[in-house]
Amino acid sequence: MHLQSGSRTGAKVEDRTYIYLVVMNEEFFTELWVWLTEAGLTSAPETTILSGFCDRCVAAGLPLARSLTFIDTLHPIHEGRLFRWGYDPTETPLLEYGRTSPDALAASGFNPRDVETAERWRRSPHYMMLQTGETFWRCRLNGSTEDEFSLLPQWRAEGITDYFAIITRFAAEGSIAEMDGVYSAWATKEPQGICGRSNRYA
Repeated sequence: MHLQSGSRTGAKVEDRTYIYLVVMNEEFFTELWVWLTEAGLTSAPETTILSGFCDRCVAAGLPLARSLTFIDTLHPIHEGRLFRWGYDPTETPLLEYGRTSPDALAASGFNPRDVETAERWRRSPHYMMLQTGETFWRCRLNGSTEDEFSLLPQWRAEGITDYFAIITRFAAEGSIAEMDGVYSAWATKEPQGICGRSNRYA
C-alpha cells in the first residue's frame, strides 16, 4: 500500500509510520491510549475526546492545527455527526449533517441544505477514497492541488499547508448498516509539513 499525495505520487508504508512516530515515544502513546480508553468508558462527549486527543498531540510536539472527525448515525433525519477541533472559537465543534445519497435526497424533497451538503461530500477527499478503496491520503496544499476538492481552497487560505485524510474501518461484526467506519482529517500550518520533511512527499 502506498500513501497518496495530491500529485498522486507514492511514498512507502514506512513513511506513514514515521509520520506517527516523528515526535512521539512509546510512553506518550501509552498515556494517550489510557486516556482515550478512560474517556470512552466514562462516555465523555465526542467533542471533548477529539479536543483532548488533539491538545495532547500538540503538547507532545505534533504540529496539528486542525482536525475533523465524522461518523454516520442511525437517525431518522441526520445521516451523521461531525466533530471539529482547531477552528475559530465562534464556530460550533459539532455539526449534524443530512442525507447525501440520491435516493435519500429524493425522499427528503431535495432540501436545499441537504443538496449543498451532498455536493460538498461528493467533492471531498473521503468520497474519493471510498471510490478508490484507499484508507490514507495526503495532500500538500499549493496552487496546483487546492482546487481538487471543495474544502482545500478555504483551508489553504487559512494557512493550512499539509492535509491527511483517513478512513478507519470497523470490523465486519461491528458495522451496522452504513455505520462501517470513522472518517477523519488532520492538518498542519507548518511550512515544511506535519513531519518537517517535505522532500519525502514532494
